[in-house]
Amino acid sequence: MKTISKPTLIGLVLLAATTVLITACSEETPLAPTVETSQDDGFFDKSLEIIFESGGAPPADLATVSLGADQLTFWPYTGTTYDGTPVDPINVVFAGQADPLQIRAALLALDGDRTAFGMPDIPPFNQSWLDALGGDVQTTCAPDGNGWAGSVIQLTLGDYGPLRAHLRLFRTGAELGDGVWTLGGAHFEMQIPGTTDHQVLSWEIAEQIVIVDMMRAGLLDADVPMLPTGLINDAPSFRSIPVVIYNLLPPELVDLIDGPPQPVTEDVPLDSDGQGTIFNLATAAPVVTDDYTATTTVQFEQMVPRPFCSEGPGDYLYVTGPVDFTLNVRVNGNQHFSSRADYSGQIMAQPFDLSSGEPVPVGEPFLAKVSGRQQGSMSPHNSNILAIDSRLTREADGPQRFVEQLHVPQFGLKTYRSQTRCIDE
Repeated sequence: MKTISKPTLIGLVLLAATTVLITACSEETPLAPTVETSQDDGFFDKSLEIIFESGGAPPADLATVSLGADQLTFWPYTGTTYDGTPVDPINVVFAGQADPLQIRAALLALDGDRTAFGMPDIPPFNQSWLDALGGDVQTTCAPDGNGWAGSVIQLTLGDYGPLRAHLRLFRTGAELGDGVWTLGGAHFEMQIPGTTDHQVLSWEIAEQIVIVDMMRAGLLDADVPMLPTGLINDAPSFRSIPVVIYNLLPPELVDLIDGPPQPVTEDVPLDSDGQGTIFNLATAAPVVTDDYTATTTVQFEQMVPRPFCSEGPGDYLYVTGPVDFTLNVRVNGNQHFSSRADYSGQIMAQPFDLSSGEPVPVGEPFLAKVSGRQQGSMSPHNSNILAIDSRLTREADGPQRFVEQLHVPQFGLKTYRSQTRCIDE
């Protein structure tokens, strides 16, 4: 695992001012759905087809890890639906006194001083963990427990941008003696300038940060504090950094992630050793009452591929305008965690045709509305997460709309739905 060297603060700050033309940043995953037109909660148009998935059978590519005589079998990736398309690797596994509520409490209790472990005294490496402001809900699966699970608890080390580490935690429902198994996906990422999106830069750096902080928390078993999972997911790489983003990274950041010299002509693979770290927690962090609120506004100013109802690879939009994010988290005296995250914005979009390689404006600018809501809860014996996202454009030829809903209760029916309405339908 690469030891983090100290990049200059100036180099990282330059990242925030970098302008990137996005051509390959979509993390949308293909679906293998059935079509469902009867089940909805009023959010979908009943006259149109609804793509529907339920959290049924686990994906085929499962992995098994061991801690002593105990084992856990699980899907070693995360997804955005239940179709088994991998998005991020599972690279941290928590065992013992390791419920997501306890892990959250342990990490939030730490300060930001990691210099004793060779980490630089600059953001985000010298910051403290917070509940994540802005982070898509993801899924994973543990057949040994409750099957499909959702990322009710998400944490970030660092602000929304320019750089942060992001950790999603998944309660499996699988027991380990008097403890439990919890899965985690950690990654180090940058906010793509002029957008609300993030680009993963490293899986390994984020895993290293979690290792350092679990050591600092003082909760690990004295005899077997941690051990490698063994090979559980793709190696030597998984996913990649688009060439158009990579070539505009500051040199200090390229050095930090051990990237090849710039410029490159192809997307840069994200290094992955294919294995994660198991943390053996002998002591539980106390779950304390908490009340946390965060807000931010992101100014969109970027050329992006049309996100839905696209007419081809050259169909782009130059998008401008603010998007507001809010987060409210509460933990009461009964160890009940609840969160509500919202985003909304009215933005202007100018259509462009990039099929010739040069941006050519086509048509008139139009108003677009984006919004989303996440409602999560977790108590010692139950959890639930619901995420709804909506995109609406008001173009000269008519409105277009995309909506999706992901519902991951710990018990009961687990569903994903999406619906698209284009002008030509």
